[in-house]
Amino acid sequence: MGSTPLGIIRLLTYLSWTAVAIPVQWVALKLGLSFQTSFPRFYHRTCARICGMRLDIRGTVARRGPTLFVCNHSSYLDITVLGGIIEGTFIAKQDVATWPFFGLLAKLQRSIFVDRRASQVLRDRQELVRRLEEGSDLILFPEGTSTDGNRTLPFKSALFAVAETEVAGKPILVQPVSVSCTHLDGIPVGRDMRSIYSWFGDMDLVTHLWSMVRLGDLTITVQFHPPVSFADFGSRKALSDHCWSQVANGVANANAGRIRLPVAV
Repeated sequence: MGSTPLGIIRLLTYLSWTAVAIPVQWVALKLGLSFQTSFPRFYHRTCARICGMRLDIRGTVARRGPTLFVCNHSSYLDITVLGGIIEGTFIAKQDVATWPFFGLLAKLQRSIFVDRRASQVLRDRQELVRRLEEGSDLILFPEGTSTDGNRTLPFKSALFAVAETEVAGKPILVQPVSVSCTHLDGIPVGRDMRSIYSWFGDMDLVTHLWSMVRLGDLTITVQFHPPVSFADFGSRKALSDHCWSQVANGVANANAGRIRLPVAV
């Protein structure tokens, strides 16, 4: 299934572009250049185009202050999709830092690698707060794992601890975000075909990527729901449950073709 020549062209273009981008970002980090935060967004946006992903962005991205974006997670491709829209820092599991190739890319984007053991929670929270105080927005996948794209797992409320913090006397905004693969070459994608984009369980990453780039153009619908703050709920559990409801409903509506949010301007 799919076109082998198209897949080869896309992969070679992606690898060539990445080979150019890596030293650019490395130099920016080493010299402390200002574009070290904006270049990853340009890199990911270009990668999305190369790989045939068309982004249908709905709602409004929060711009009023330090923001924690909380998103469902169904694929490593979520990094490219969200990284091309949000100029922010990803919060990743500790083991991602050791992944071949993708671990290097994550480090170059200054991702924060968190250890979910209870003894390390305070240290990780301090690092998250420090990044927010520097002016960085954070991107979190509170399900804790990737799914098949047809459902949204319950959010882990402990990961919302940083939302209790204020930066410069202002509450941190928390914006729920839904990401869904909805169309292939303009044709709606059903439950069984959503694994074109989704990567979960024991799927082989290289095989999955090769299958995806050989196909046509995927439409990825990204919905930015109204931002809230910890003060609106008073507990991490209540905040987590609200964000889950917004994200889960957004995913379900997008999968069913019932998107309600307007196209982002």
